[in-house]
Amino acid sequence: MKFTIRILSVFALVSLLALTFARPAAAFDGRSGDTVTIKAGEVINDDLYVTANEFVLDGTVNGDLVVFARTITVNGTVNGDLMAAGQAVVINGTVADDARIAVAGLQVGDQARIGSDLVAAGASLELKDGSAVDGDVVWGGGQALMAGNVTGNVLAGTAALELRGSVGGNVQAYVNETESTRTSPPMQMYMTNMPISLPTVPMGLTVANSAQIKGNLEYSSTIELPIPSGAVAGKVTRTAPRVDATHTYVPPTPAQQVGTWALNMLRAMVTLVLFGLLLGWLFPNFMKALPEQIKTQPWASLGWGAIAWAAFFFALMALVLLMILGGSIFGLLKLGGVSGTIIWVGILALIASIILFVLITSYLTKIVVGELIGKWILSRTNPALAEHKFWPMIVGVAILVAVIWMFRFPLLPIGFFGFLINFAVILLGLGALWLWGRARMAKPAVSAQ
Repeated sequence: MKFTIRILSVFALVSLLALTFARPAAAFDGRSGDTVTIKAGEVINDDLYVTANEFVLDGTVNGDLVVFARTITVNGTVNGDLMAAGQAVVINGTVADDARIAVAGLQVGDQARIGSDLVAAGASLELKDGSAVDGDVVWGGGQALMAGNVTGNVLAGTAALELRGSVGGNVQAYVNETESTRTSPPMQMYMTNMPISLPTVPMGLTVANSAQIKGNLEYSSTIELPIPSGAVAGKVTRTAPRVDATHTYVPPTPAQQVGTWALNMLRAMVTLVLFGLLLGWLFPNFMKALPEQIKTQPWASLGWGAIAWAAFFFALMALVLLMILGGSIFGLLKLGGVSGTIIWVGILALIASIILFVLITSYLTKIVVGELIGKWILSRTNPALAEHKFWPMIVGVAILVAVIWMFRFPLLPIGFFGFLINFAVILLGLGALWLWGRARMAKPAVSAQ
């Protein structure tokens, strides 16, 4: 039990340290479900966190709104920041501060107002005529139609941008327009399953006669674009996209591919051997028990390894659901401190679990199987070395890595077999660890009878 106690103690210490240095979470309200609606007249005096298929805000949130849903509609008021991610986001109401959005289709309605910056990324952005953004607009995505009023600057990296409204500052548009891009098909051809209508925006940069840019306009294009007279109060600058011939991709020669392959194989060997030496020094009994487990129960190890592989991903999903459920329940009970703690502990557990799983599958399983292979080979060639503390692991790991990487030889199309061998090794090691852990946990029950 000493090994288990040491592992649990280290994990507890790391968790306590992380919680000590983490900023305490403020009180918040949590909602989840298929459809979540904040009705008109309902006021939430906390930050609101929502996960749903469809979310509609008709009321008021006196704090930040963080929402993840397929469709998000804000008809009411958010007196803080809006942070949203989904397939479609429609803002018809007021966001008093910043809006940060990741979405396929974003629509800002003709009565909408964003009190500070709009930072968004996705496939399509539409600022309707009458909408207002009192800060800057930063957009990265497929297309954007800006017919509303922007008080600050506009920075857009997109394939299609049309300006119809007013911009109080400068406009920087990275569209990289060429003669060929102007004939590209519209985005609607590729996005036919959207819950909102998307605007039709010509490829490249279009400045309408109604547009008013009070600052400078800078755009990237290989061709000169027609800019209406009087639309830009400042300076218009066209920047031709740079093509750096020195960075043109040149496929590696067969000799270079083989050299890279050999170097990567050597790195893999050295890394695994070093990890094996460290683990063998720190946990000698543990590192001897796992190869023995595979030797005595090879098929059981393989089968339980497959179960352990699947169980890990189910456990991650369950942990995420528990974290969301716990945070939402205690948020509804106005116990924001408990909700924050649950979320922080859940995040730490997720990170720790993923890191541990990667270390086990990438290193421990190969070291364990390599130890078994090395002992089997040395017992037939040099029995004295077969009982050495480290030599079976070193020899076995070198052979195992060489076999796996031989099937990854760049000039032969046999990489799939290397993947199969590597995956089988992972399953054997995971199964041995599972069986070893189950036996260790069963020992106290056996001794108590």
